[in-house]
Amino acid sequence: METKKINLGSQGLVVPAIGLGCMGMTGFQDGHMYGSADEGEAIATIHRSLELGGNFLDTADLYGPFKNEQLIAKAIQGNRDKYIIASKFGWEIDDNDNVTWAINGKKEYVKKSVERSLKNLNTDHIDLYYMHRLDKNTPIEETVEAMSDLVKEGKIGYIGLSEVSSETVSRANAVHPITAVQSEYSLFERTVEERGILATLKELGIGFVAYSPLGRGFLSGQIRSIDDLPEDDFRRAIPRFQEAHFYKNIELVKAIENMAEEKNISSSQLALAWIISKGIFPIPGTKRRKYLEQNMAAVDVNLSNAELTKLDSIVPLGTDTGKPYDEFSMGLID
Repeated sequence: METKKINLGSQGLVVPAIGLGCMGMTGFQDGHMYGSADEGEAIATIHRSLELGGNFLDTADLYGPFKNEQLIAKAIQGNRDKYIIASKFGWEIDDNDNVTWAINGKKEYVKKSVERSLKNLNTDHIDLYYMHRLDKNTPIEETVEAMSDLVKEGKIGYIGLSEVSSETVSRANAVHPITAVQSEYSLFERTVEERGILATLKELGIGFVAYSPLGRGFLSGQIRSIDDLPEDDFRRAIPRFQEAHFYKNIELVKAIENMAEEKNISSSQLALAWIISKGIFPIPGTKRRKYLEQNMAAVDVNLSNAELTKLDSIVPLGTDTGKPYDEFSMGLID
C-alpha cells in the first residue's frame, strides 16, 4: 500500500506524508518515558507502518540511551533499504553509556556519535542525521562542517538540526545545505511560527519536521485528568500538564473534539491533518499499531479553508497552553 509522498526540504529527500516517532518504544535511563514499553508490539508497529507506506523512523542515541536505535535495528533487519532512518546526536553520552546532560557539538564528538549510532542501528548509513540541541559553547559552523564530512564519507545522507533559531539555521546552511529542522509543533505549540523560524526555513528551502504533533498526547483526547498519566510518566513534571494550564487545555481539546466529531474523524486525525495542510511533516510517536493506523489515516483528511480558520480560532496563535518542558530543558532551546 502506498501513502502520499512529499519532498522534505530541497536537497532530494523524499518521505511519506507522515512519519513515525519511535522514542516512546523504549525507556530512558532516568525513567523518563511515556508509560511502559512492549518490544514485540513496538516492532509490530514498525512493520505495520511499512505495510501502510510509512517507512520513516525517527530515533536518537539519547533514547535509552541506545536502546531505541537497537530496537529499530532489530525491527528492520533484512529490510534496511526499505526504511528511511533519522537519528540524532548532541546530548553527551560517556564511554560508560551514561548521559552527562551536557550538549556536545564538537567535531570529535560528532564523529564518535555517528560511529556509535551506525553500530547500534546495524547499518552503514543514516539517512537523516540531526544535531539534537545546539551546543552553545561550540560554533555551529564547526558542528555542521563535521556533519558535512559525514555526508562526503557516505555515513549520512542529509543534515538536520533540532530546536534552533533562524540565525543558527542561516549560519549552518551557509556551511552545508540543511535538509530539515525538527522542533515541537502542534495546535498547542506554535513557537516556531511566532519566532519567524518557519518563514526562514521556507525562504531557505529547508523542510520542517514536527515532533509531538499531538501536544504530547493532549490532542488525542485520551487524557482527561492528571491521573490518566502513569506514575513514571515524565509529562507530570511539565508545566503544560500542571494544574495552572491543565484544565484550560482540556477545554480547548473538547472544542477540537467537537469539530472532529462533525467530520467523523478523531481529534488526533484532525490535529495531524492541520499540520499536513501546512506542508509540514509530522512524526507522531506511538508504540501501538492501533494508534499508528489512526495516525496514518490522517493523510487522507482534507480540511477546507473554513475549517482551518475555525481551528485557528479555537487555539489562536499565541495561546498560552503552558511550557512543553521543565526549566532546564527550556534553557537548551536555541
